[in-house]
Parts: sequence; structure tokens; C-alpha cells
Amino acid sequence: MKLLTLVVATSMMLASCYKTENKLYAEGSTAPVISADRAAGASLVADMRFANRDNNLIRLNWTNPNYQFTTGISSQTVNYLLEIDTLGVNFSSPSRIAITYSGDLMKQFTVGELNSLLLNRLSVDSLRNTTIEVRVTASLANNALPVVSNTIRFVVRTFAIPPAVEPPAPQTLWITGAATPAGWMGGGDAPVAAQQFIRRSRTLYEIPSIALNGGAEYLLVPRYGNWSAVAPDPEKYGAVTNAPNPDSDNFRQGGNNLRAPAASGNYKIVVDFQRGIYTVTRL
Repeated sequence: MKLLTLVVATSMMLASCYKTENKLYAEGSTAPVISADRAAGASLVADMRFANRDNNLIRLNWTNPNYQFTTGISSQTVNYLLEIDTLGVNFSSPSRIAITYSGDLMKQFTVGELNSLLLNRLSVDSLRNTTIEVRVTASLANNALPVVSNTIRFVVRTFAIPPAVEPPAPQTLWITGAATPAGWMGGGDAPVAAQQFIRRSRTLYEIPSIALNGGAEYLLVPRYGNWSAVAPDPEKYGAVTNAPNPDSDNFRQGGNNLRAPAASGNYKIVVDFQRGIYTVTRL
């Protein structure tokens, strides 16, 4: 009996030494195919009008890549990155539209939604027709096993939409406050040229470089030396909340004091009235 037990035990030990471990391997996938309910290459210009902003414009659909593993078709949720960019840049522009969807196989755009993305994020010129390219990239968790779809194109033209914040009527903008070299500028003070914004467009103002005192407050004013808050047309632009993000946040007419980033130094300030957002970037 003891001999039999020894033989069985020895056999089990030998079997465990030669046991083959089952591992999971990816065996392949099929690149997703993107399509639309409008013909590839079609012009969407005639439909892209402010009066049609609530209408459906285009529906994009894409297929599941059906990731295959040694155990069969994957049951993991597939993530899809939808990209829209102008023709000829191979989806490399920093302002390209990139939206992630989890498990979804379609996206319906209204006229207003697509126009806003093209105008505010991709900066498509509203004065001429532009060809855009669209594609989708599928991947698993942590961007594993990415596969890229075909590319489809459309012709678009954006339309102007009312800005989120009405630009200053004098078409000038200044920065004033404890955060600035000149401090809080009053009506009797001499203008400081370095604190005047450059008007890049009707809705975009910029100071390429200015020294800011870290953590101090400031305001944006359309008329030099006037930062009152007299209704109905307050002579200042400021924060929407009492604790704005010093790097970038929404702003409004007659808002609260803004606050400079914590570290003193030279910064670039961009004020975008179209989107109602200001951005402060360390140089």
C-alpha cells in the first residue's frame, strides 16, 4: 500500500512539472470601416446655415473590428477615437477634432454641433469652402491593439455664430490690476502700451508677453483706466465664479476679479470672446 501511494505521488509530481500553461494571445482584428448617410466627398455647404442649426446634418457609422484572441472573439468594450481634420495634413494638426466613444458605433451631428466644432476647434474659415477628412481608430483598454479605419471626405463651410461674450464696442482691450506691472490703472494714469491687447480678429485678443505677479488679481477692461461695474454695460470683463482657474476659464462681462497663476513670470494671454474663454500660458 505504501509503495502504491509513493508511485501515485511521484506521478502527480511529474505531471505538474510538465504541465502546459494556457496563455491568452491576440490573433488579429479587422480594421473598422467608417461610412456616412451622405455620399463620400459630398458638399454639406448648402445645409450649413444658422437657420438650420438644430437640424440633423450627417450620421457617421463604423464597424466593430472584432478582435480575435486564442479563446475566440473578444468580449471587451472597444473604444473608438473619431478624428476630423482638414485635407492634406494626415490628422496631424494640433487643433484637429478628436472625440472618444466607448462601444458606440455611430455619431449623429446636427448642423450647429458640427459647425461649432469646425469653427471653434478646427478654425475652419467661414469665408470659403473647406474639405475635411474623417476617420476612426479602434482600440482596447489603455489604447491596446489600435486599428485605423478608411478615410472619408466632405466639403464644408462654417457660419458665424453669436459670440459667447459680446466683444468690446471700442475694439480695444487692456489688462489692469495688482497682477500687472502698472497695478490698478486709474483714469488719470498714463496708458501702458505693454498692457494693451492686440486685436487679432473681432472676437480674439492677445498679449504675446506680459510680466504677471504670481497669485495677484486683475481685470480686463475695454477702456483704459475704467474698470467700474455700472449696469447695464459694465466696463470690465472678469471671472464667472469666485474661484476661477488661473490658467484658463470662462469669463463674462462685469465678472469677478481674475487671478494670475501662482508663479510670477512672463505669460501670454489670449481672450477668446467667441468661446468666452481666456487662456494664460507661461513663456
